[in-house]
Amino acid sequence: MVIEHARAHALPKPWGRLDLHPWSNVHHDGGAIGEIWYERPGNIAADSSLLLKLLFTNQPLSIQVHPDDAFAHGMGLPRGKSEAWYVLSAEPGAQVALGLDQRLTPPQLRKAIDDGSISDLVRWQAVAADDVVSVPAGTIHAIGAGLVIAEIQQRSDTTFRMFDHGRGRELHVEQAMAVADCAPVGLGAPAKRITDARTLLTSNAHFVLERLDLAANSTWSLDAERETWLLVIGGSARIGSLDLAAGDAVFAQADRTEIHPGAGGMVCLVAYTGVGLLPHLLQCLGQPSPADEGRRADVQVPISVTTAKAAPAGMRLEKTQ
Repeated sequence: MVIEHARAHALPKPWGRLDLHPWSNVHHDGGAIGEIWYERPGNIAADSSLLLKLLFTNQPLSIQVHPDDAFAHGMGLPRGKSEAWYVLSAEPGAQVALGLDQRLTPPQLRKAIDDGSISDLVRWQAVAADDVVSVPAGTIHAIGAGLVIAEIQQRSDTTFRMFDHGRGRELHVEQAMAVADCAPVGLGAPAKRITDARTLLTSNAHFVLERLDLAANSTWSLDAERETWLLVIGGSARIGSLDLAAGDAVFAQADRTEIHPGAGGMVCLVAYTGVGLLPHLLQCLGQPSPADEGRRADVQVPISVTTAKAAPAGMRLEKTQ
């Protein structure tokens, strides 16, 4: 039984940002930070099967692909890497790449990697705040500039780069060829409201990702039956004995705790392992008064750019079968 305040660990990246506000005040040496990894306290991070991150992009990331479990096991690794992104903020024109514009044969894919034309063959799609992007293992993908993204993934750092915008880092042609699905991509089903407080964003064989919208002066019970990660993205709350604001994260497993949203309510992402929804993940213990009920609409997710492109909230981009 465990509930822990996750430790934020900043990683420098050539495509990162200097200003992480308002999502993080984590200390760094002044270099560009591309990722914040949320880790369990101490030296027990490897015990978790999911990894929660924040991504900050000032330049486009490499075009890449990740292995599935079977391929990872063949490499002696514990798991592959399927992931999902929740867009926290997006500058006008920000894009992600998912899949290809057309299906390629293996020889065509190899040629595209070798001569760099893969950069012209991926399908770039505009994204906005609150969009959700599902990236199953084997999906060719990239993240463009001007984005702040919350990412939940299988805990793996195995990435096969196919194109790196002239940064001089190693490409992984053979491995990418072995795992990449050379298919186009289509839009998947939209986010699904479960209750007034719970919205299903995406689900796969490895994890479920939800958004919780909790009104001010309400009280909730969170039942973390499975490995569970919670990231506050708007407002504030007291979770157990922990006082949390936007950018703070919690790890919980086989435990139950109370959530008391702050005066402005709280919005958070919750990801947990396994297949299918946990029906008793969240239980209401106390409703706000009628005067406070209207505050839920006033809870704002911080925006780290002055203008965010408008788009339907909760859009999900998924790989076609």
